[in-house]
Amino acid sequence: MIRQRLDLPLAEDQTGRFLVWIMAVMIYLAFIALAGSMVLAGMAGRWENGLTGRLTVQIAPMPDQSVPPLAQRTEVTLALLRSTPGVVRAEPVGSASAHKLLEPWLGNALLDDLPLPALIDVEVGAGDSLDAPALAERLAGAVPGARLDNHAAWLADLRILAHTAQMVALAVVLLVGGAAVVSVVFAVRTGLAIHSPVVELLHIMGATDSYVARQFQTHVAGLALRGGAVGLGLGLATLLALRLAAGDTPLGLMPDMTLGVREWLALLAVPLVAAALALVTARWTVLRVLTRMP
Repeated sequence: MIRQRLDLPLAEDQTGRFLVWIMAVMIYLAFIALAGSMVLAGMAGRWENGLTGRLTVQIAPMPDQSVPPLAQRTEVTLALLRSTPGVVRAEPVGSASAHKLLEPWLGNALLDDLPLPALIDVEVGAGDSLDAPALAERLAGAVPGARLDNHAAWLADLRILAHTAQMVALAVVLLVGGAAVVSVVFAVRTGLAIHSPVVELLHIMGATDSYVARQFQTHVAGLALRGGAVGLGLGLATLLALRLAAGDTPLGLMPDMTLGVREWLALLAVPLVAAALALVTARWTVLRVLTRMP
């Protein structure tokens, strides 16, 4: 459809070049906004799935000689946790694993001299109702320096962040779509004004308004696809550059930018949706203008 012969010399218009780059920029912005929201939503989902039904107990090292050693307090905590109804598993986190978690933030040099708390990973049964506040009070009363973290507040903040990012991305896409529609309307109106003698001649020869609209919508859809290809290429290059730049960065400092098949299909469909929107807008604009012409 895009390569069919046009009776109107629309390819000679300078507005066509303008529209290609406008569509490229718009599609690039929409692509980056959607990709960013998908990465953040995927990261939040993975963290939430990994922490659902999990608790963490921290036992802080204490210099007070009257307090039992850290290893002894850890054993007491493990016995208390394993005897608690609803707790499926309670295992200490090895010092090597704790170092690996903190290494991206503190570095090896500081970790060697820093007294680290003992960590216990607790798994709760899916169908069991565990009273986390009551367990936290029991731990605090039985083991000095013990603190229970159920990740609820942190996960709630993460959900809010992911939801906010999705809303911002949606607002960006809507603004970009509105700007693209305005650009198409401007380009089509300009083309109609430039080629009004040819349009009148086509009418005299028996061409209908729908036929003239098809000329414009075919031309505009082709321009939108060209701009979409440019914007898509720039978007993919940006994601690749970010991925390469984060190649040596520890995972704790950078989000995982891996996207699923559905996310990639949605991103690759952005130029096609933009071309369809440009086609519909061009047809509507031409028919609306022609109905007002004498």
